[in-house]
Amino acid sequence: MVNDRKVGIVGTGFVGSSSAFALMQSDLFSEMVLVDVDRDRAEGEALDILHGSPFGTPMKIYAGDYADLADAAMVVVTAGAAQKPGETRLDLVNKNVAIFRSIIPAIRHCGFDGILLIVSNPVDVLTYAAIKMSGLPEGHVFGSGTVLDSARLKTMLSERLGVDARNVHAYIIGEHGDSELAVWSSANVSGVSLTDFCDMLGHRDHVRAEREIAEQVKNAAYEIIEKKKATYYGVAMAVKRICTAVMRDERHILPISSLMVGEYDLNDIAISMPAIVGRDGIVCRVPISLDEDELSELRRSAASLRKIMDQIDFKA
Repeated sequence: MVNDRKVGIVGTGFVGSSSAFALMQSDLFSEMVLVDVDRDRAEGEALDILHGSPFGTPMKIYAGDYADLADAAMVVVTAGAAQKPGETRLDLVNKNVAIFRSIIPAIRHCGFDGILLIVSNPVDVLTYAAIKMSGLPEGHVFGSGTVLDSARLKTMLSERLGVDARNVHAYIIGEHGDSELAVWSSANVSGVSLTDFCDMLGHRDHVRAEREIAEQVKNAAYEIIEKKKATYYGVAMAVKRICTAVMRDERHILPISSLMVGEYDLNDIAISMPAIVGRDGIVCRVPISLDEDELSELRRSAASLRKIMDQIDFKA
């Protein structure tokens, strides 16, 4: 039986431990199990977070094994080789698919029947791998996708326009990586088109500004990695946001990585597109409008992922 108050995290590196810390403060769960090939690391992270629990909602936090994931409502997978300076997310693919061949079947064999959230990079490829290896319903397995990229876009636009980031509505879609694209045609600030809002403030050079901001978003992770060797706080907050949408059955629209089944003429590929997310995972994908250039960019992004995926054996 699924325990709606239990979450598991596989991988206790920077992203996994930061996600555990964020979830400890979320009040979504009362039990958290950390699983890692380095048991001492998992135990250390569990103890460190546990000792702060008197300052928040009481929570049982401990290091465990895959068997301890059996009744979890959600399992968040962050395990994998870290992205190194100068290395793209797709450079990680062969190393991390190999790691998933041991992780995902172990989750499957323990009897887990909840929602599986993939955060490891390259997230689109590894989401596809998890779908193929887990045996879970397709809608119960998805990746963090471009949730963080979209948050970065909103942050940069809010700084440029001088408005609250929560009033900015815009998506990054496609690959979570170098071929991602910003959907400018539907971007808006509280219902006012981005172009009209910029005109109102006296910003006129739209094409140049959009190109500049899109490049800043795409390169944000590289800049952070160059300066501090890893990114983890932003993605931990994205994990918390996704888990909140699931566990509170919010039916919130998030640009997660999921399996395309004909949308935009894309099939049998996991890529990041907006979807309604609730307690049963993906409710449905949201067919947002794209102009001709954006649709072409999306298909190019999918083609870049397909080129990599065609070289990989996804069998468990």
